[in-house]
Amino acid sequence: MPVHDLTPDDVAHALAEDRILLVDVREPHEVAMARIPEAVNLPLSQFDPAAIPDPQGKMVVFLCAAGVRSIHASEAAQAAGLPYDSHMAGGLKAWAMAGHGFERG
Repeated sequence: MPVHDLTPDDVAHALAEDRILLVDVREPHEVAMARIPEAVNLPLSQFDPAAIPDPQGKMVVFLCAAGVRSIHASEAAQAAGLPYDSHMAGGLKAWAMAGHGFERG
């Protein structure tokens, strides 16, 4: 199943325009250290695509630390029949390197 790469700039623009639901699949201890405030946390270790909140017409985009787990989450969602096929390439590391803000624990 194809997973579409979005850049941190793509995600930042979409967040600013309220066009995406950002789902962070990192573990709670990772989120406690650094997080994007708008993101919903659903750890990949316990990932259930049915637990993804209703995006209310928004695009669902997965996020992790470096962009690997977010691909797995997108694939799992698609395997469950959901049309969620996008992730932020490079994850939170790329987000920070692009100069976008985040909260530290």
